Amino acid sequence: MVEDAKTGVLHPFDFDHLFQEVPELQKLDIELKVASIEKPIDSSNVNPAVWMELLKILKKNYDHFDGFVILHGSDTMAYTASSLSFLIENNKKPIIFTGSQLPIGTLRTDGKENLITSIEIAGATLPDGAPIVPEVAIYFEYALYRANRTIKLSAENFEAFQSPNYPILAEAGVHIRYHDYAIQTLSDKEVLFRDTICTDVASIKIFPGMRREIFSAIADINDLKGLIIESYGSGNAPIEDWLIEELEKMIQSGVLVVNITQCISGHVDQGKYETSSHLARIGVIGGGNMTFEAAITKLMYLLACEELKEEDISKHMSMNLRGEIN
Repeated sequence: MVEDAKTGVLHPFDFDHLFQEVPELQKLDIELKVASIEKPIDSSNVNPAVWMELLKILKKNYDHFDGFVILHGSDTMAYTASSLSFLIENNKKPIIFTGSQLPIGTLRTDGKENLITSIEIAGATLPDGAPIVPEVAIYFEYALYRANRTIKLSAENFEAFQSPNYPILAEAGVHIRYHDYAIQTLSDKEVLFRDTICTDVASIKIFPGMRREIFSAIADINDLKGLIIESYGSGNAPIEDWLIEELEKMIQSGVLVVNITQCISGHVDQGKYETSSHLARIGVIGGGNMTFEAAITKLMYLLACEELKEEDISKHMSMNLRGEIN
């Protein structure tokens, strides 16, 4: 975002003026080219159609560049980055998301350092020429995170993001230190861009005193194919007859129900407590330690894979596909 000098209102940044706002880019020993979606928008307005637009740009340019940096508002960055991590199968190149907490052009903006370091990471190679980070990632305030392990934790601090259940991929100081043990190995399979996604999904957070009418309003949505439940602790939910009935009705009708924890860190372990064993018994899928952003975008991705049967989708939801789950 940039600030309007007259009104003070923030509006989307025109990427054509990138070099004007960040002249330091001219000092990098790289060939840098800029592409943009047709109409830059606030990231709060991002939706799956924008993901597809970004995917189209990446697919068009994939064979012509060594790496990519995507400038994106922080509010929905973890959703977009997670979605692309699934939609680009067997990715072999760095696709680094970054942005800023303070608008570009302001004196104390964090955007310049985030952008410059992201470009360095996107172009970093091993002695044999292979990329150091061949995966979709988020760089923010000196840390590089796996995209589908990342959540936005703060609207105020420069350290806006966190990867609560997985180590950071790299940290930037005087030098950029890469944590090789945490970075995915280069795939030897052919890259595949998926150009469809299913939005017939919903989510609901369990809370004390939830009424059946609230849950039913979501459960009865026409053409619903998937539901993410945010439960307590390690996957626990109230042992209420009505809740079991509603969930059984959904599952029997073909809706995939995935259970993730409301906690920032930790994982779902259905059956550890009595208050989660009933969920496993009726067919709720345990989401392990996936973030909400990873779980919802993974579900949308899998539901759009026409070659997968219902039982395959259920199996894949609890499997590690892109490093999103332990």
